[in-house]
Amino acid sequence: MAQPRVVIVGAGPAGVRCAEQFVKAGLRPTVIDEGRRDGGQIYRRQPENFKRPYSALYGTEAGRAESLHRSFDALRTAIDYLPETLAWNISEGRIHLLGGGRASSLAYDILVLCTGATDRLMPVKGWQFAGTYSLGAAQVALKSQACSVGREVVFLGSGPLLYLVASQYVKAGAKVAAVLDTSSFRQQLSALPKLMARPALLRKGMSLVAAIRRAGVPVLNGVTPLEIIGDPNHGVQAISYRKANGDIASLSCDAVAMGYHLRAETQLADLARCEFAFDQASRQWLPQAGGDGRSSVPGVYLAGDGVRILGADGAENAGRLAALAALADCGHTVVDAELAALRKQQLAMERFRQGLLQAFPWPAQQAASLPDETIVCRCECITAGELRRVVCQMGAAEANRAKAFSRVGMGRCQGRYCGHAGAEVIAAAAGIPIAEVGRLRAQAPVKPLPFNLVEDAP
Repeated sequence: MAQPRVVIVGAGPAGVRCAEQFVKAGLRPTVIDEGRRDGGQIYRRQPENFKRPYSALYGTEAGRAESLHRSFDALRTAIDYLPETLAWNISEGRIHLLGGGRASSLAYDILVLCTGATDRLMPVKGWQFAGTYSLGAAQVALKSQACSVGREVVFLGSGPLLYLVASQYVKAGAKVAAVLDTSSFRQQLSALPKLMARPALLRKGMSLVAAIRRAGVPVLNGVTPLEIIGDPNHGVQAISYRKANGDIASLSCDAVAMGYHLRAETQLADLARCEFAFDQASRQWLPQAGGDGRSSVPGVYLAGDGVRILGADGAENAGRLAALAALADCGHTVVDAELAALRKQQLAMERFRQGLLQAFPWPAQQAASLPDETIVCRCECITAGELRRVVCQMGAAEANRAKAFSRVGMGRCQGRYCGHAGAEVIAAAAGIPIAEVGRLRAQAPVKPLPFNLVEDAP
């Protein structure tokens, strides 16, 4: 009997553990990853000629990062690894790739999408000026290039990643001017019962905040960002914001790193025809998957932050579960006790996820108060006012209709950075629930391709 053709997209925590499980079962999966090296975003490996210690790069997560990297190194001879390879489409049982300047495609019997997540962003007036970065971009600069994104960096947003990246900058010796958190201390306190589902992780988070404060960095809660002040010639120069008590303040800086937790990378799941459902707690559309990662499409499995944001260890568990589900579905024997243990851990992680959403909520209300001149879609330079115009004057109260009339989400990022905020602007202008706005439909290619692309014969 021929072995099933297994393709895994992503070499982060979910993808590595997924591949490990398949190899243990005697299969040889193909692992596709856009990155130059394994580890994903959270455990991104430094270039091979860099020698910084794990403790300096990953802080409290150094042990988990090193374990994951060693596991992947041990798998290299047992898998087909395609780094620096973009998976840009899925159709008719094949996944289409671009790597090494050439296009190709692979047929699969089992496809596991471990696509991870990207920054979730809420626009602020002036965020188009040079010196404004996402939290992920700021983290990449530090890990892969050993540099800060500015001489004086303000960290703006909410969620664990905000404090993680700020603490990494402090540890690296960069000048952090302030951490401005849109969530209130009261919101964080109210979420403690759910966050206690993972007490060790809660303590880690609290220690990060404490370390930032000990370094003399101001940490302000309950702020409302008003404007990133700058100009096209000189970039970011300051940021203005409203404090929790209503006072207006400003802070000098030459860079702003911003982000509001994360958004799942779901484009490939959409192209694979997986069903989606609206997650009210996080106010975003997510692909439907059973607890073990089975999607609505036979043979397609979903794991990691591309389905639910459960953290790096949650992604590792999800990768294992998806592999075990796929193995069971193709007739391999799976140990029930192993499944039960992983499922139990995921339940605690899901409760913790709900706590994070309560403690660090997506600031949906900010979309309604964005000045009309605020750019929402940076790729196409579409303003909040233009988006409101197509809603109010042209009846475009659905995401894809608004995209057709305004070009919001049509640019290089394909709505990754403006889609969620754009939907909130549409919902507020139309006076409808956010779920009714719908979601931007994914289209191939999920990222730009060269015009002269020629695909190799299968």
